[in-house]
Amino acid sequence: MDPYAIISADTHAELPTEQYREYVDPEYRDDFEVYLEEKIAASQAGGFIDEEFAQTWFDEHGEGIAGGWDVAQRDKELDGDGVAGEVIFPDADAVTGVAGAPFGAGLGQSGDLDPGRAMAGARAHNRWLAELCSHSPERRAGVAVIPILADVDAAVAEIKRAADSGLRGGILIPVLWGDYPPYHDRRYDKVWAVCQDLQMPVHTHVGPAPSADYGQHLGIYTTEVRWWGARPLWFALWAGVFERFPTLRWGATECGAYWANDLLWLMDTRFLREHSAKKMSTLLEGDLTMPPSEYFDRNCFIGATTTERRELARRYEIGVPNLLWGNDYPHPEGTWPNTRKWLRHTFWDVPIDETRQILGLAAAEIYNFDLKALAPLVERIGPTPEDLGQDDAVSIPKWAAAREAGRHWLTEAEPLPELIEN
Repeated sequence: MDPYAIISADTHAELPTEQYREYVDPEYRDDFEVYLEEKIAASQAGGFIDEEFAQTWFDEHGEGIAGGWDVAQRDKELDGDGVAGEVIFPDADAVTGVAGAPFGAGLGQSGDLDPGRAMAGARAHNRWLAELCSHSPERRAGVAVIPILADVDAAVAEIKRAADSGLRGGILIPVLWGDYPPYHDRRYDKVWAVCQDLQMPVHTHVGPAPSADYGQHLGIYTTEVRWWGARPLWFALWAGVFERFPTLRWGATECGAYWANDLLWLMDTRFLREHSAKKMSTLLEGDLTMPPSEYFDRNCFIGATTTERRELARRYEIGVPNLLWGNDYPHPEGTWPNTRKWLRHTFWDVPIDETRQILGLAAAEIYNFDLKALAPLVERIGPTPEDLGQDDAVSIPKWAAAREAGRHWLTEAEPLPELIEN
């Protein structure tokens, strides 16, 4: 009944945009002032956010939201959530638009950005993030923003500089590559190689999508945005990136997890020449030497933010160690500031050892968190299995058949109905 060592695999931090001024390369300072004016004009044009909700959210949680850039407030909010460690992405303010890295160098980076501006904005954010992570570094794994599309050599140099500065959380690459080569192109092997050597996981994160295609139909965006966020993963897998770089880690964060078991079923059965794939040439396998699910287990993971119960019901097909929970602090779609309540609702019937894996141990392994260094904090703030209402005498028998079936397309077991209640 020891407390859970909770590591959120998805939090966000960023300065109010104008405060990045001192972190911007000197040659881009004048351009930064122009960008500030552009951002103000864009914010006045409106968008997809419900302005009434945004104001209410900020009125109720403004102090906590400030933890997006104020480290003392940040620790207070994480402690309240029971979160001992965090993996930090950009875009702290997903509602009011006050915060934001220069020149769009955040979750929305894409091949449409000016290359010089994109790299200057990324460097500015990475410099500041390293400073944030220097406070209680055992608690924080900062993810460096890296525009890899236009200049691969410059990207490699920034990855090395970011790692030297203490950003051990890996890198965030653009989801949309625009007119640049897709991620199956060997030109990016320099990036994958340095990330493997430095033990820096590669990430994509939900957010960007071809919004110009959607008009005013927000429902289209919400339906497929997670698909766009996860898409680079299967580009890398089928292109043999994980064959060439066997210890590289690759994560799709806040893209949900509901798709993963069906994706693995689809890829495995095609690779293994199930009926509908018998006609395919050897181009299907390419350089792969084992089924896609084996690469997924060895190299990939899902930053399963605000994990839903229906997603946990699929954990034996997805792979329990492949699921990393996140609270999405300080975004309103996450579990903060009600994480303890969310955890009880979501994990009450999940076995304790599996809960430990999903809530923290998997992230500790991927991001090299020192659990001994975190132990005093965990003892002080971590919720216990009892707090989550868990009882292995109930949960282990409940899930026994699903655990034994595992990936039914490989074990030849019958697929089981989901044993989950809403």
